[in-house]
Amino acid sequence: MGDTKLANPAPLGLMGFGMTTILLNLHNIGMFPLDGVILAMGIFYGGIAQIFAGLLEFKKGNTFGLTAFTSYGSFWLTLVAILLLPKMGLAAAADGHFLGVYLGIWGVFTLFMFFGTLKGPRMLQFVFLSLTVLFALLCAGHLADNESIVHIAGWIGLVCGASAIYLAMGEVLNEQFGRTVLPIGEKH
Repeated sequence: MGDTKLANPAPLGLMGFGMTTILLNLHNIGMFPLDGVILAMGIFYGGIAQIFAGLLEFKKGNTFGLTAFTSYGSFWLTLVAILLLPKMGLAAAADGHFLGVYLGIWGVFTLFMFFGTLKGPRMLQFVFLSLTVLFALLCAGHLADNESIVHIAGWIGLVCGASAIYLAMGEVLNEQFGRTVLPIGEKH
């Protein structure tokens, strides 16, 4: 049996992350309320689809992709649970400061993952650097009870989500056309 070429699962994970991040941060900038659109996207595309992408990265032997996609997929699922469990009578509403700690821990994880991108495409580095800043600002905003910081974080989140979508489409289109259609800063 010859070598079987495996598809690249990263664009699926990046799209699940990017699109869900944009929707949540449209809320953070005050454009939309936190409603079922964000919750459903967080469960199914940000959550489950990213976990699938991570498991497919496992099949390819990519520890970074496995860790990133399954972790951020789990982030979306836990965030939705934090928001829904109180509404279902299964938990008290999250303490805003403890939510800040939760976001801060994700920021620390993301910073370490950013270091893992330094041998990868520049666009991937940008996604993780902007996500680190996003988590740091969300953490600070919740710990300080400062909605203005959360609002600023929302704008960073829109940029972060858009950069993930761009990277996903760069990987898809560049592979489809066999040439650079969207430059992603590949290292050769």
